[in-house]
Amino acid sequence: MKEGIHPEYRSVVFHDLSSDFKVLTRSTASSEETIKWEDGNEYPVIKFDLSSASHAFYTGKDQQLNDKGGRIEQFRNRYGKSAAATENVEQAPVGAVESGPAEEGAAESADS
Repeated sequence: MKEGIHPEYRSVVFHDLSSDFKVLTRSTASSEETIKWEDGNEYPVIKFDLSSASHAFYTGKDQQLNDKGGRIEQFRNRYGKSAAATENVEQAPVGAVESGPAEEGAAESADS
């Protein structure tokens, strides 16, 4: 390797904050924070929110959306759309158009 152009490759602890999972590996990532590892040495620590210890794909907890009522229900709860308001829109027949005053006059003149 060419000298002076590559970042330092060293031991680093990655810490998943959501599951308190820690792993010691080698990386070029840098951090000002350090942590004391099980071997008694201090290593730089990189904190993040998601790893295989907390990701739904790996933990098998991806069914939580169904437990909460599904995505549509979550959207309605979050943004305040009531189920009754959306049912009225869904029940209107496709192609049904309410006739206004201008359309009624046009229909009468066509009958004459």
